[in-house]
Amino acid sequence: MTDHDAARASVRAAYARAAGADSAPAPTEPASGGCCGPAPTAAADAKPAASGCCGEQAAPELARIAAERLGYGAEDLGALSEGANLGLGCGNPTAIAALEPGQTVVDLGSGGGFDCFLAARAVGPEGRVIGIDMTPEMLSKARTNARKLGLAQVEFRLGEIEALPVADGTVDVILSNCVVNLSPDKPRVLRECFRILRPGGRLQISDTVAVKPLPEAWTTDEHMMCGCMGGAALVTDLERWLTEAGFAEVSVAVKEDSRDIIADWAPGTGVEDYVLSADITAVKA
Repeated sequence: MTDHDAARASVRAAYARAAGADSAPAPTEPASGGCCGPAPTAAADAKPAASGCCGEQAAPELARIAAERLGYGAEDLGALSEGANLGLGCGNPTAIAALEPGQTVVDLGSGGGFDCFLAARAVGPEGRVIGIDMTPEMLSKARTNARKLGLAQVEFRLGEIEALPVADGTVDVILSNCVVNLSPDKPRVLRECFRILRPGGRLQISDTVAVKPLPEAWTTDEHMMCGCMGGAALVTDLERWLTEAGFAEVSVAVKEDSRDIIADWAPGTGVEDYVLSADITAVKA
């Protein structure tokens, strides 16, 4: 197994647990609310408090509070099936997408389908929303939620974001919420995004980014990686990879007001001095 394969396997197992799958492999250390268990301390070599971004599935009330902190409104939360909002994410990509009726939307790492269902309301019955997730347990949950909501224009496909199961030039908007950071090959993800977009199509995602180089120990630590912190790319690297993939109008807008939220993911580590949420946008000219 390559390093990339091992990273994907860790993330896949973590998200299976987040979906509530009893058969998912247990974390290597006792979980205390984080995606893969405790996160490193500021010294980057001890294991105290839990991360909270991509953690185990939150109770419904905690998931609602987390979503509200990220900018989702009461109307958004009230219109969706219970279980669609798992309390995961670092932003609200549908708020920056300006979706229009009839558009085709792809959501990278769609989880329980939360952003897909919000997108479906925006694009209407004439539009189409495709959720991509590499975790069968998440796909099962999302498909169940879609049936409850009666959203025929939404479908969910099994796949990795480094090799999207979507035809060339068929998508208007790509959304994602705190997922690209989990990929061990981010330049390939961005090239895939460029491939599936139509000319004029838009990439509009929320993700974590590194505002300065991370402590080396964090970049290989399973708990920090699965917790959406250890894999955060430098802003300058993201801008370069987007440009190299062919995108124009590239913007990585760091959200300073996310500092308190990030701090809660790994209390006492100082991670908020290294990692913040950002709105990442680009256009296929």
